[in-house]
Amino acid sequence: MRIMSYNLRKHAAAAELEQRAERWDPDVMCLQEAKVEELPTSVAGLRLAAATDRNRLGLALYYRESSYRFVESVSMGLKKSLHDIVLRPAHERLLGVQLYDIDASREITFASFHAAPLTALNSLRRTQIRSALQALEALGPGTPTFMVGDYNYPVFKERLGDQIREHGYDMTLSDSRTYTRYRFFKGHYDFVTSRGLSIGEVKTLPQGTSDHLPILIEAEYRRHAR
Repeated sequence: MRIMSYNLRKHAAAAELEQRAERWDPDVMCLQEAKVEELPTSVAGLRLAAATDRNRLGLALYYRESSYRFVESVSMGLKKSLHDIVLRPAHERLLGVQLYDIDASREITFASFHAAPLTALNSLRRTQIRSALQALEALGPGTPTFMVGDYNYPVFKERLGDQIREHGYDMTLSDSRTYTRYRFFKGHYDFVTSRGLSIGEVKTLPQGTSDHLPILIEAEYRRHAR
């Protein structure tokens, strides 16, 4: 399976979605910072599964109808940063979708995630990530799970990786940096948290209008995953 994740930078890169989906042919596409009311119901053969509805800049997830069937979705707010409280850009920072994999005859959970901005502490983002994983477990208990998006985690990723592994998940970075806007904060911001899946190549795609570069992930089920 191929999953693409893209932070649209306040919806500025939305016009690229059709071309990118046609070129990179993902099975699932996870978006952040989208104006969801302006998103199409389909993009290059991918159907809109769900989107947040309480955000100024929201999350959305598309899937390939020939490969999956929609089962259920959940969106939720996570512990708020001061930036969220004052400017209120996002009430919901997690969108989880349960899909039924037609060929594999099994359910799988996908999620688009957007952590608190750089003005917040890493400790807050770790709390958000932990809460997000707990919510996804409630959505699809024991199923293979894939959470991707903008983690806004510039430094000390080793500590984050240790915490994620303690919860039974893996963390995978892409092959090159994914954020370019601020000189002192360039690096890997968009990456993958997974369970029950073998993650292959995580490729950073060419930059477009957004300050984030999209990533494309190759994944497959682990042999003994339920």
